[in-house]
Amino acid sequence: MNTVVSFIVVLGILIFVHELGHFFFAKLFKVRVLVFSLGFGPKLLRKTVGETEYVLSAFPLGGYVKMFGENPDEQQEAAGEKEVSFAHKAVWQRFLIVFAGPLFNLLFTVLLFFLIFFFMGLPDSHDTTRIGQVTPDSPAALAGMQVDDVILTINNEPTREWMDVLNLVKESKGEELVFLLVRDSKEVKLLVTPAKQPVKNIFGEEVEERFMIGIVRADELFYSPVGLVGAFLAACSQTWMYISLTVMGLVKLIQQVVPASELGGPILIAQIAGKQMQAGWVNFLFFMGLLSVNLGILNLLPIPVLDGGHLMFLSIEAIRRKPMTEKVQILAQQIGIAFLGTAMIFVFYNDLARIFGS
Repeated sequence: MNTVVSFIVVLGILIFVHELGHFFFAKLFKVRVLVFSLGFGPKLLRKTVGETEYVLSAFPLGGYVKMFGENPDEQQEAAGEKEVSFAHKAVWQRFLIVFAGPLFNLLFTVLLFFLIFFFMGLPDSHDTTRIGQVTPDSPAALAGMQVDDVILTINNEPTREWMDVLNLVKESKGEELVFLLVRDSKEVKLLVTPAKQPVKNIFGEEVEERFMIGIVRADELFYSPVGLVGAFLAACSQTWMYISLTVMGLVKLIQQVVPASELGGPILIAQIAGKQMQAGWVNFLFFMGLLSVNLGILNLLPIPVLDGGHLMFLSIEAIRRKPMTEKVQILAQQIGIAFLGTAMIFVFYNDLARIFGS
């Protein structure tokens, strides 16, 4: 139940933010909005306010804002009311209306992180030599190291911070090291022989080889108070980091560095959302921020049906000074729908393979 609720909360908020971007700029440019819908499929709740019908639909995997004069078959009807028709707005206005959805997702991420940093403070890892994880069958595990051991010295060299541990192991040349540890208030001496192992980045690429023993530092987070400006700058920095990781992830996927089997769909999102909710609301909000960036960036891909595809056609229209033919646009939409349908089937397959293959 926690997984389902977390999934609905995350997607509901992010879809609302995305569609609100389209809605806000449509209203700003005086385009008549006919429907504002959260979800697809059968309409569960509906209420008409002014000229807009607000709808909550059954399937929470998306949403849409339907504008007057948006579809080609509505062009004739829109001709009598050009001032409220999407099709009769300037190209730059239509561009901004479409771009506003992904933009609002990115701005929402900045706002989310700003609120976290302003009220919680900036997270900072307290430097420690306490061991948080020991890799099975590693030199450290074979020597008898345990989680929560604190490293005091290596070969009689004091280790005041984790970087001291990394450097002394790295520079060992594979020779046996003498570790002095504190375990349950008692000193323990262990002999460990480092092994040369590949170091991988977050995308699984091997970047170098160095001597390691198979331990990870314990996470000891604390939060430093920060003001309005500091929280805003940190929020922008965090959002930019997520944007960079998302773009680089797409590049690595195209380069086949990241296998396609790693892609996940709604089931994986629901599972992660549930776990993050259990870990605490701060973890949950960080996950929501990451997902919001992903939604914004993926919607900017130049694929027909997605916002990026519409932006591509509007850019071509601005260059040609006339829109693409209706036939070309319809064909592109069909290709886009087929591509997205195939992609959805593929990620659902990956999700099910993880469940039943584990």
